[in-house]
Amino acid sequence: MDTLTDPKTLVKQRLTALRSVMQAHHIAALLVPSSDPHLSEYLPERWQARQWFSGFTGSMGTLIVTASQALIFADSRYWAQAEKELAGSGVTLIKIPTGNSTLYMEWLSEQIPAGEKVAVDGDVLSLAAQRSLIATLSPHRIELVTDLDIAGMAWPERAGLPNAPVYEHRAPYAVQSRSSKLEATRAAMRRAGATHHFISTLDDIAYLFNLRGSDVSYNPVFVAHALIDLEDATVFTTAGKISAELQTALASEGIKTADYAQAKAALVALPTQAKLLIDPRRISFGLKQAIAPSVKIIEQINPTTLAKSCKTAEQAEFVRATMEQDGAAMCEFYAWLENALGKERITELTIDEKLSAQRAKCKSYISPSFATIAGFAANGALPHYRATEAAHAVIQGDGLLLIDSGGQYLGGTTDITRVWPIGSVTPEQKHDYTLVLKGMIALSRTQFPRGTKSPMLDAIARAPIWAQARDYGHGTGHGVGYFLNVHEGPQSISQALPEPQTAMEPGMITSIEPGIYRPGRWGIRIENLVLNVPACTTEFGEFLKFETLTLCPIDTRCIDISLLSLDEIQWLNDYHAQVLQRLSPHVQGAALAWLQERTKAI
Repeated sequence: MDTLTDPKTLVKQRLTALRSVMQAHHIAALLVPSSDPHLSEYLPERWQARQWFSGFTGSMGTLIVTASQALIFADSRYWAQAEKELAGSGVTLIKIPTGNSTLYMEWLSEQIPAGEKVAVDGDVLSLAAQRSLIATLSPHRIELVTDLDIAGMAWPERAGLPNAPVYEHRAPYAVQSRSSKLEATRAAMRRAGATHHFISTLDDIAYLFNLRGSDVSYNPVFVAHALIDLEDATVFTTAGKISAELQTALASEGIKTADYAQAKAALVALPTQAKLLIDPRRISFGLKQAIAPSVKIIEQINPTTLAKSCKTAEQAEFVRATMEQDGAAMCEFYAWLENALGKERITELTIDEKLSAQRAKCKSYISPSFATIAGFAANGALPHYRATEAAHAVIQGDGLLLIDSGGQYLGGTTDITRVWPIGSVTPEQKHDYTLVLKGMIALSRTQFPRGTKSPMLDAIARAPIWAQARDYGHGTGHGVGYFLNVHEGPQSISQALPEPQTAMEPGMITSIEPGIYRPGRWGIRIENLVLNVPACTTEFGEFLKFETLTLCPIDTRCIDISLLSLDEIQWLNDYHAQVLQRLSPHVQGAALAWLQERTKAI
């Protein structure tokens, strides 16, 4: 291989350049989070500094660089991937228990000598993280420098701001007007005692103004900030992204547009008597620094985060219709797959290509909602696996095929995982598969008090798996947007702390996706999306339950029926009966025959 293009050599060269800039500014350690000024999960190219300097392509992880070391802190979803990508690059993997771990902060406090400086770009560091870093480093007399973009200085090829056009999310899919959403936001501001509200999170901005874009892979959002007062609102984004026609429509509703770079200046110019509402977890420290000390700061979760998490009855109807479209597309795909196996060469890349093409036939389809995970045999054991041209498996022989995929539609966002047997299935594989299914069914059937903190539900899905001394290293469920981010809060069914903002409310859409992974052998995950709906009201209060939204058969050939109770068998048969009823009108021929076969009662 040409060393000039060898990725490992490039990483070494980039780290050398980075260390040169660090030395020039007397920086002992550089912290590079997987983040941008909007604290997004998926990053525009301009802010992919962690990937650029380390070679690690996972969607989460933290890079620390010192004069002698380069470390990636990543959780179990990425360990195998990181070890492979980092090998020979001079970057070492540090395994952390969860994505929320602060182990990297502790490492800095223990390894960096007193009196030295740790640098991080304040523009991509959340205010909450900055406070945690100060609390961790200050007792050790380590200085935190936030006003230098060291990575940017060592990155001459750095991309500019994305410039894809912004478009309107229109009726009938946009069931709430901008005016009504702004009115609700201002009502929340008044209740908090705020005169102004600043928003940096892209999904909140897209939701509030009924606007969408394509600046971020898989999420239909655009790079922007927003400032709202009790009468007006301003959207700060790159000039030219919003057409003159759309600007006029926005202006008629009291919404101004301004250049992206003017956002900080707008914060600086806030009236001295202003009372500014911000979410400390969703605003960067760099932006917070622009606010004059005279401005009163009110810290609480963005009102739009809670508002958009609770889908209206009209939105829920569109989501149900979208699930039928998505389910029909998958029937067409899986019918093709089962017929083509053994007749033509099929790889993990083929899976992605064919499934995406099938979804694209749906009239309201926009794009995938994340990079398709098609993992055969050992690759299925990598929760965030992504096949590439350079490294992928052929679907042949015996093994389990895990497919995790989803789509962005005008009427909703989908995310589904299924596992299919290729060739023969072993008793151990059936055992693992059935335990995962039991966990998924257990949580899907759960009834719980309204306001239950979502992390408290996590153990319900794990209990059948724990009972057999197995576990999985990722969360059980994440919130899902409405033609927005496939990963959205504030709810999260995981082992995170059960904080007040994670309370389960009617209208929230969440995934249920337990799993079992055998490194080097197989991976199993079964995922449906569910909707919080009213269950009953008693003297003990309101109770909620889950309505399963996802419509696609769960393969029964991998089940060890002896491990299922009669109630669990009934749940699965009832689910398959609903899938058959809802999808049959949308498919015909081979797809219909496949659907009928895969939904037979057990």
